[in-house]
Amino acid sequence: MYYEIVTSPCYGTVEKVSINKDSRIYEWEPLFAIKSMDGKLEVIKMGCSGEVQSLEVEAGDKVIPGMVLAYIQEDILISGSD
Repeated sequence: MYYEIVTSPCYGTVEKVSINKDSRIYEWEPLFAIKSMDGKLEVIKMGCSGEVQSLEVEAGDKVIPGMVLAYIQEDILISGSD
């Protein structure tokens, strides 16, 4: 199995966490919403599908670029979005 690391692209505040630990995610599904320092809402998506192994942030947390938001155990199953 492969692991993907979801990271923050910007400085800001986590506005919404759209996933739960042990939940299944699919490619390009919204995972997090981060309000950047300039007020823009950044929606975080990943080009992989799999199971959420851990969440490292929650709504209201401050983040910086490169900060780990979650770990995803990627699966190699072919899905409709591949």
